[in-house]
Amino acid sequence: MNWLWKGSCWAAAAVVSVAVDTAAAVQLADGTIYFTQPPRLLEAVATQTAASAWGSRYYFTIQLPENSGESLQKLAIFQHNGSDIVRFDLAATRANQGNYRAHGSPLTVAAVTQESLPDYAGREKSALVVTFSPPVPPGQTVTIALHPKHNPQYPGVYLFGVTAFPPGDRVHPQFLGFGRLHFYSNDDWPVRFW
Repeated sequence: MNWLWKGSCWAAAAVVSVAVDTAAAVQLADGTIYFTQPPRLLEAVATQTAASAWGSRYYFTIQLPENSGESLQKLAIFQHNGSDIVRFDLAATRANQGNYRAHGSPLTVAAVTQESLPDYAGREKSALVVTFSPPVPPGQTVTIALHPKHNPQYPGVYLFGVTAFPPGDRVHPQFLGFGRLHFYSNDDWPVRFW
């Protein structure tokens, strides 16, 4: 009977230990902080897909898992490719809980800046950086709404890399993947209206 009691105590201690470990962030000896479970890029959507169109919005939806171990302090969005460089109205950037179809509560954006940061491959690139204040807690889905001055002039597929940062001075950025936006010229549309 005593062995059953001891075995049950060890099992309970193991469960508690696992629960605590999954909720804690990973911090290296040098102080660098990592997400335990990284956020996920769920989708990227452009509201207008015609090349050179005005009034489009680009939505990037990110899910921060419950077991991420850290909040989300900022996101960096890099244009990876394309025949034209997309320029954004930084002051018009918005963020909310949920996705672009079902807007939840707005999130406070402390700053939106254009910075030179290393991309997923370590190359210095210009990035649009969105900083949250307070940081977004684990278990949330967040959508960033970017306002381009206009869609790219040249049609084609444009890839935007998304990188997430936990809070802190010494953090490991986590590359989440590419948001793919496809823009079409007027000649690409199959339906003619004349």
